[in-house]
Amino acid sequence: MMRLHWSSRSPFVRKVMVVAHEAGLAERIERVPRVVSLTAPDLDLLPANPLGKIPTLVPEDGTALYDSVVICEYLDGLSGAPRLFPTAFGARIEALRRHALGDGFMEFLLLQRTEMARGQPDRRILDGFAAKQAAVLAALEAEAPALGATPFGIGHVGIGCALSYLDFRWPQVGWRAAHPALAAWHATFRERPSVWATEHVDA
Repeated sequence: MMRLHWSSRSPFVRKVMVVAHEAGLAERIERVPRVVSLTAPDLDLLPANPLGKIPTLVPEDGTALYDSVVICEYLDGLSGAPRLFPTAFGARIEALRRHALGDGFMEFLLLQRTEMARGQPDRRILDGFAAKQAAVLAALEAEAPALGATPFGIGHVGIGCALSYLDFRWPQVGWRAAHPALAAWHATFRERPSVWATEHVDA
């Protein structure tokens, strides 16, 4: 068994678990609950991951792997011929570019949530996040036809999990009305067994 330090609320953990399900490895992963934050690091996690972040995967040989994209590529490689990480140069760069967009979206959504939880959040910072969110959604709307026309890969996982986290934490945003092509693509993403098996739980 592999051990995954995880949280059901983390979009980065969800991304790893989607890949684990796609690779047929989910049953080989023991999930170890962790609660980490900027103000309350989990000291028990630090020996495995000195960055104190989740997800952290500890394979059977005991060597800890981080961050999420490294874990995803490791799991994809264990499944046999890589499927989510293309091997052809051009396709790989395109998949990693899409993944970076989804991953970056997740990162600033988490930072936005942290800022909003402050007693007096900085309106300038929140306005900056709002501008970035609008730009990301516009870029993804333009890219949605290409997403639907290319084989499912790590870029799709990153983007899909970012949008699902937006739904999880900010259901009132209502981004679908202004982004119909992206909404249609995300609906197909949500139908995958690996996605509905890894729904966020606020617990």
